[in-house]
Amino acid sequence: MLVIGTGGTGKTTLARRLAERTGLPLIHLDLLYWRPGWQPTPNDEWRQTVERLITAEKWIIDGNYGGTLDLRLAACDTVVFLDLPRVVCLWRVLVRQLRYFGRARRELPRGCRERLSWEFLVWIWTYRSRRRGDVLKRLHALDRGKRVAILRTAREIEAFIADVPDAAALRSQTAARLEPGS
Repeated sequence: MLVIGTGGTGKTTLARRLAERTGLPLIHLDLLYWRPGWQPTPNDEWRQTVERLITAEKWIIDGNYGGTLDLRLAACDTVVFLDLPRVVCLWRVLVRQLRYFGRARRELPRGCRERLSWEFLVWIWTYRSRRRGDVLKRLHALDRGKRVAILRTAREIEAFIADVPDAAALRSQTAARLEPGS
């Protein structure tokens, strides 16, 4: 399962809740991409990292990183696009900044304290006009066998979570598939 959306949509929170519900391994791309001091992983190395991550049978990956989105979209069975209003996203980012000021969040590597930059705020503000259309085109072009959820409100997010099978249901589905004669 892949969780994407602009900054402040709640990708990390949703991915964490889904991982708790399903028991699936959770991968925070921010934790793997950034190096101490907010230094990015070189593109070729990053692509190799993502190629390795998606070979696992099941996972929940939280994060954007457009340069490897093609790999993750091809490998996932479900993609959740959080498409919340930009004012909500900006508000959440500001609240997060205050909450974690000067500290690192657990989904960030050591040496990457919470920060707020003008570029990040502009990215959030312009996401709808500059990037959203491409993401929607990519989602529309996906194989019909993939589940695509475009969630625009907190109510839709809660309904989606409630609709996801919990860990016990997933285990019984897996066991049923593995039984002879199934």
